[in-house]
Amino acid sequence: MAAVGELGLVAISTEDVVLNQQLHAFVCSDSVQNEYLAYALSAQKYYMESVASKTTIPYLNKANCESIPVPLPPLPEQKKIAQILSTWDQAITATERLLENSQQRKKGLMQQLLTGKKRLPGFEGEWETTKVGKICKLGAGQSAPQGEDFFDKGIHDFLRVSDIGSSAGRFAPVSRDKINDRAVQEKRLSKVPAGATVFTKSGASLLLNQRAQLKTDTYIVSHLGFALGTELSDDDFIYYLFCLIDFGKIAAGTSLPALQLSTLSQIKVTVPTQKQEQNAIAQILGVADQEIERIRKRLLLLKQEKQALMQQLLTGKRRVQVDTEAA
Repeated sequence: MAAVGELGLVAISTEDVVLNQQLHAFVCSDSVQNEYLAYALSAQKYYMESVASKTTIPYLNKANCESIPVPLPPLPEQKKIAQILSTWDQAITATERLLENSQQRKKGLMQQLLTGKKRLPGFEGEWETTKVGKICKLGAGQSAPQGEDFFDKGIHDFLRVSDIGSSAGRFAPVSRDKINDRAVQEKRLSKVPAGATVFTKSGASLLLNQRAQLKTDTYIVSHLGFALGTELSDDDFIYYLFCLIDFGKIAAGTSLPALQLSTLSQIKVTVPTQKQEQNAIAQILGVADQEIERIRKRLLLLKQEKQALMQQLLTGKRRVQVDTEAA
């Protein structure tokens, strides 16, 4: 079990091992099943954090580990509980594998469809090599209002870099901060239109290549940039096209990287001249995103259900029936 850093990480050794000081070993007696103990320990993360040394990096010593409370039912019930939770783990692992496969398929589709290597039926003609600044409007957000009075009883979304980072999907999440009418009026803030692609343009998170598409007209912070389609380009296509651009390679600075919109505007891209083909490509990739999001939600639900089940089974609040013969 991890004794340093992220407490509560547990694994079962399948062979003799040598451990360093960052791990503690629990050797079970005949009355305790390994798998049950592993689940029971992983459920005590909150307790571990409460007794760990209060340093920059939390640490559990031997005495801390020995004090971890473990409710212990009879051995046959331990085995049954471990079997039930193991079934959930198998479902979670299978879903994680399905999610990874879907993400890889989408990457392959993007490489084919967004480069013209694979054309959709019904579309002909050469693609045009142009610059980013020719096919979309680039802009940046505005400085965040300072002072609690600008956020008191706020009703307008104000999107920050941290909001973009918290979303794993295509569309920007609802912002954590809400500004009020006073902030909009006094700071003369302007909304970025729905459909625009927003991205981090300054700070260390720029290197993470975070992208998101706005579902509604939204105020955004100055550390975010945006790209909006024109009469020559489809907003959805622009989003996926930007997902292929590695901002880290064109950003300036190391300790505090920054992306100049003037630099981004000069990046060469090859795109369909027909807006209908752009839209058709975006629709196919959108279907792939919907499938990924469906699997991601399923995975989250499985993890939540397993956590709830652990709270019931590993505390004795819910007992399991054991086959007498098997016992």
